[in-house]
Amino acid sequence: MLLNKMLNRMEKKIKIILSGGGTGGHIYPAIAIANELKLQFPDAEFLFVGAQDKMEMQKIPQAGYKIEGLWISGIQRKLTVDNLMFPFKLISSLYKSFKILRSFKPNVVIGTGGFASGAVMQVANWMNIPTVIQEQNSFPGITNKLLAKKAKAICVAYDGLELFFPKNVTYITGNPVRSDILNLDNKYEQALQVFNLNASKKTLVVLGGSLGARAINNLIEKNLEFFKNNNIQVLWQCGKFYYDDYKKYNDLSNGIVVLDFIEQMDLVYAAANFIISRSGASSVSELAIVAKPTIFIPSPNVAEDHQTKNAQAIVDQNAALLIKEKDLDSSFVSVFTNLINNDNLQQQMSIQFKSLAKPNATKDIVKKIFELI
Repeated sequence: MLLNKMLNRMEKKIKIILSGGGTGGHIYPAIAIANELKLQFPDAEFLFVGAQDKMEMQKIPQAGYKIEGLWISGIQRKLTVDNLMFPFKLISSLYKSFKILRSFKPNVVIGTGGFASGAVMQVANWMNIPTVIQEQNSFPGITNKLLAKKAKAICVAYDGLELFFPKNVTYITGNPVRSDILNLDNKYEQALQVFNLNASKKTLVVLGGSLGARAINNLIEKNLEFFKNNNIQVLWQCGKFYYDDYKKYNDLSNGIVVLDFIEQMDLVYAAANFIISRSGASSVSELAIVAKPTIFIPSPNVAEDHQTKNAQAIVDQNAALLIKEKDLDSSFVSVFTNLINNDNLQQQMSIQFKSLAKPNATKDIVKKIFELI
């Protein structure tokens, strides 16, 4: 009761910065946290900080929030002009982060990952502004390991991360997810209409991440006839980078729907009987709530191979299947055939996956932020 009274008095003074971007896996958790905070603090002022040429510069304003862009990008694995420019970009981003923080005067800074998040969180630590890290992966990257030393709270989704973070400020909350996927009941018919799907066929949903995945796209392209022969229709998010290459396969008469990006993910999940997906942490958390039979194909091109670790944590609980990219040609057809023909396996995987879900993650993260504010 006392806490509620204090919060009511503070509402109009609260300012919150959130930073996360580069991919949907960093952006959508930040939006989910902001939306929950807004419910609790209707008069609070929010500001996002992202990378100036990344997708957050479109997605955050579409969600109704202001965003400032930093001149920052990741380090490539080969010698490039961008790599040579990285020190200058980092200095620029740190300086602009300082200007933003000094001007906005936030009560707390929340980071969900990405290089822009690293810059603004580091400056917040230097300025003694409370910071909260939302670590989505089962194995944290080097940036969050460094930022964790001064973080006031670190919200994680997997057991064992106290090996990397200070134990006294590390809390298992799960990953924040979009609120519209928490209840998929009664959305199936709408999903069929929106995506022009056939109710007499099972639906395979293919998710290569917000940017797309070449290996997954190649896999689906090679197996379109196989899906047709097994009466499987395909709802295929190929990614904006690849849409021009694969849109030619759009064929409603044979149940092939190719899309570059999907906003209505609740309807996608409602339509799905089977899912093929990358195993970014946010995707894994959403799929646990959805609990449809899933085959993970982790990206091998991410730091610390964290997608494989994310997927393996689920596979170890008999809740999903995993095929590595290098094994797709030799294993996919047999693994998928066994899955679609084994109702018991489908049911067991769904039950196990659902048991790993943390649907209250966003609320639990916001509780920790309350304590700091």
